[in-house]
Amino acid sequence: MVFKSFRLNVIIRVILLIASVLLLVYLFYNTRYTVSAVILCLLVFYQIFTLIMYVEQTNRKLTGFLQSIRHADFSTSFTEQGLGKSFEELNNSFNEVISEFKKYRSEREEHLNYLLTVIQHVSIGMIAYTKDGKVDQYNKAVSDLFRIKHIKNIIDLKKVKDDLPEQLLKMKAGSKMLVKVFVDDELLQLSINATQFKMRGEEFTLISLQNIHNELEEKEIESWQKLIRVLTHEIMNSITPISSLAGTVRGMLLDETHEELVKMNELDDDDVESVQSALSTIEKRSQGLLNFVEIYRNLTRIPKPNFRYFKVRQIFENAEQLLMPKIEQLNIDCSYKIMPDELMITADPDLVDQVIINLMLNAIDAVKDNEKPIIRMVASEVNNKIKIEIRDNGYGIKPDIMDKIFMPFFTSKTHGSGIGLSLSRQIMHLHKGNISVRSKPDEGTIFTLTF
Repeated sequence: MVFKSFRLNVIIRVILLIASVLLLVYLFYNTRYTVSAVILCLLVFYQIFTLIMYVEQTNRKLTGFLQSIRHADFSTSFTEQGLGKSFEELNNSFNEVISEFKKYRSEREEHLNYLLTVIQHVSIGMIAYTKDGKVDQYNKAVSDLFRIKHIKNIIDLKKVKDDLPEQLLKMKAGSKMLVKVFVDDELLQLSINATQFKMRGEEFTLISLQNIHNELEEKEIESWQKLIRVLTHEIMNSITPISSLAGTVRGMLLDETHEELVKMNELDDDDVESVQSALSTIEKRSQGLLNFVEIYRNLTRIPKPNFRYFKVRQIFENAEQLLMPKIEQLNIDCSYKIMPDELMITADPDLVDQVIINLMLNAIDAVKDNEKPIIRMVASEVNNKIKIEIRDNGYGIKPDIMDKIFMPFFTSKTHGSGIGLSLSRQIMHLHKGNISVRSKPDEGTIFTLTF
């Protein structure tokens, strides 16, 4: 209808213009109407001008309408009056289209805000970035995970781990990997999954990051406890026949048929020597197995924590007082620092004492051959968490055994049972905390407890 009105308007204007031109020609050849010819000539020019303006007005409206759509500027309104019914209909059509676009953009923005709210609420970290590493979106979980407020480029994650940005930029759709990083001395084991999508003609990579450190520790501890129960059962089954054999040998040696008097059976020298050796072996083996089983049992019989609110200074003083003889004997420079001085903690003091003492014993063993042995105990509050560090300048831990030191019965020492660190980790797990270690060979070691 709009275009029909437009054609009719143009046709009428052209007909009038043609009629005016024909009349002008007639008047031009009739010299008696010179003044009328001049006036009519001006009228023809006016008609031509208004026709051009009429056509260009439509073009300007179309251009303005298309520019509004192109730049998503839907604040424009077409309300000119007095240009005819066709223009009114055209204006109404433009306004209706703009209104629909405005409604669509509003719905799209609401949907986007909804998705962003959901993403920000998700506890799993999410980052979307381009091929060159420019970050388009990331949620609050990422900031909390890495303790970083602003991430403009994946390169910014270099402060978390040097090769992390490179690893992320290499990830493709469906890629998965497990990465270990330290953030504020806290060990994070990140499960990273990636997918890819295209938006605005550009390819994006979307990754999710989830810290599964506690889950892995829990499963590992559970696996070890199951193994320990099985081994305990099997070892006890082995002890039973050994004890039975000891009783049989005893029966061979002693005549216990008389209630009042026990007599030794008559044996030659070789028999006596053989029986004596067998008894000694059985006894030693039985005792060794019993001790071994008892160590296993200690790992599975950690009492539930009896939580109390107490000063951190208390556990430092207990450890220092207990180990002072060894510290003085080896001339170790040992001290502690607490920030703030009256720092309090909610935990089981007896179990935490056990952890601190285990770590202190390890530190003493590490620095005993050092010319200037140093041990420092440091406690502080960081991000609403209590951190306790045991630092030493000893021989350190070799990189190839770093992942094994918390395994039950693993030890690099010539003495010891190898259960101290495993026991300490279980105690920290019961406190919903964790224990981590950083070490450089020949430079020292730092154990960190996080509550």
